[in-house]
Amino acid sequence: MDDGTGTEQARKTAEGLVYSSGFGNEHSSEAVPGALPIGRNSPQRAPLGLYAEQLSGTAFTEPRAHNRRSWLYRIRPSAAHPPYLRIDNGSVRGAPFTETVPDPNRLRWDPLPEPPVGTDFLSGLWTLGGNGDAAERSGMAVHLYAANASMTDRVFSDADGELLILPERGGLLLRTEFGLLRAEPGHMALIPRGVRFRVELLDPTARGYVCENYGRPFVLPDLGPIGANGLANPRDFLAPVAAYEDVERPVRVVSKFCGNLWAATYDHSPLDVVAWHGNHVPYVYDLRRFNVLGTISYDHPDPSIFTVLTSPSDTPGLAGVDFVVFAPRWLVGEDTFRPPYFHRNVMSEYMGLIEGAYDAKTAGPGGFVPGGGSLHNMMSAHGPDHETFERASAAELAPRKVDDGLAFMFETRWPVTATPQAMAADHLQTGYDDVWQGLERHFRP
Repeated sequence: MDDGTGTEQARKTAEGLVYSSGFGNEHSSEAVPGALPIGRNSPQRAPLGLYAEQLSGTAFTEPRAHNRRSWLYRIRPSAAHPPYLRIDNGSVRGAPFTETVPDPNRLRWDPLPEPPVGTDFLSGLWTLGGNGDAAERSGMAVHLYAANASMTDRVFSDADGELLILPERGGLLLRTEFGLLRAEPGHMALIPRGVRFRVELLDPTARGYVCENYGRPFVLPDLGPIGANGLANPRDFLAPVAAYEDVERPVRVVSKFCGNLWAATYDHSPLDVVAWHGNHVPYVYDLRRFNVLGTISYDHPDPSIFTVLTSPSDTPGLAGVDFVVFAPRWLVGEDTFRPPYFHRNVMSEYMGLIEGAYDAKTAGPGGFVPGGGSLHNMMSAHGPDHETFERASAAELAPRKVDDGLAFMFETRWPVTATPQAMAADHLQTGYDDVWQGLERHFRP
């Protein structure tokens, strides 16, 4: 039965979705035969009385390999709207993050508390922190969300960056200008910069993580000596097929622009794209399909081997932000401390847990739990907690499969400055440093 929030209808819609596969492809799709022009992008009269419109995610003159753009054929052009007006930002914040200073201490949070009844995805967005400058298109932000209602006659777009959405609890139906995506816990959904979308819940409640990437669009990492295959395979990324709304009623469109929220009330739905082609498109990806590579001899590989997507910077090998996943995998290293090693890093790391447990952190109350997260800024010393160290140091080194957890990391080149609301939150754990107490002296000269 429907619980009154529309989840039953949303789930029925989600169950029948089809996709087009491939990361970075020049996809094309039409919801009505003949809606897509042949042989040109902007004919004098677009088919079926539609309007032709280009959406550019990169500058016109960026190299072809980096260029992101799509042509949309829609019922009304995006230009047909009233003025946008500033609205309250709620719990959303944007870069530059100047209300507090970067903190060198290790920080960890429990999951977000349950939101008030009627909270949708946008109302439930809560900014933990970030870096860079949205106006200069550099850096990133970490957000979390908790929701118990679908967005109704409300649409969101982010001019500041692309949104990488990771459901941790409850599935999402993402209605975008390009079509529909279904994102369940364990999936990653990517909404490109400027693409409008609405979030409908597939379950009574939803909770998860969002990485807002202000910099260059996410790409698959180069594989180097790995070769032609491995890590996230391009064909496992799924793009939507065209599906449009022909709605003639007031729809509130909210845009995030230079860190603030603006809104305008349209007299129609802007999700009215009947056909499209291009490579600036949304995707969904099942993180369990990640082809994990690792040692088959000794030592723990650097976590960069688990990179799903990367946002490159002007410095080769230095990412604005990397998205890393710790998926089910075998541990077989001989004479090896198998959990992640003790570490100080020039990069900054925000880590979250989607399900189960992480092999370097203790789970349970007051520990690292699904929906929670930790922040280790640059050069802050971290690694396995005391309990994990003692257990791993004495473990029998038989082959062991780690299949009871799914964790991830946003790794970024600059320190993450936590927002005042994050530093004052009731779910900020106290005594996080205590997990490393008891690491005794074992030196015997």
